Amino acid sequence: MGDVVTRAKLVEIRETLKREGRKVVFTNGCFDIVHRGHVEYLTKAKSLGDVLLVGMNTDASVRRLKGMTRPIVCQDDRALVLAAFRVVDYVCLFDEDTPHELIKAVVPDVLVKGSDWTIDSIVGKDIVEAAGGNVQTIVFVPNRSTTDIIKKIADSKTH
Repeated sequence: MGDVVTRAKLVEIRETLKREGRKVVFTNGCFDIVHRGHVEYLTKAKSLGDVLLVGMNTDASVRRLKGMTRPIVCQDDRALVLAAFRVVDYVCLFDEDTPHELIKAVVPDVLVKGSDWTIDSIVGKDIVEAAGGNVQTIVFVPNRSTTDIIKKIADSKTH
């Protein structure tokens, strides 16, 4: 099981991992209602290195990005669920709209996002590549999203 850590603690951990020569992968997201797509995505991300760091949007950040009805699941619960995945080593919450500052603080070896992002639009690409790392995208499992789940629940209430 992974740990939920502060940004300062994650920076310390990253420094240790760098000294040990371990390849660090970073991804981020809201992870509101966790589903199969998340599990497969995180598993693929972990396969790209030795340690997987997950930046997770706080509740306030999710509201700014997705609207006042989100998140469905509070940040403490979302973080605990993510940390319980065997492939996730560390979860760190961030309150900004993007993980730019968190990526700048930890400078991962590999930065990963879903294939709905173009490589050039991935936040933190400049930081990771300037440090000699690489940026990759992972194909999503089709028809598996929190938005789809919420829609299905809403539709079932009207029928």
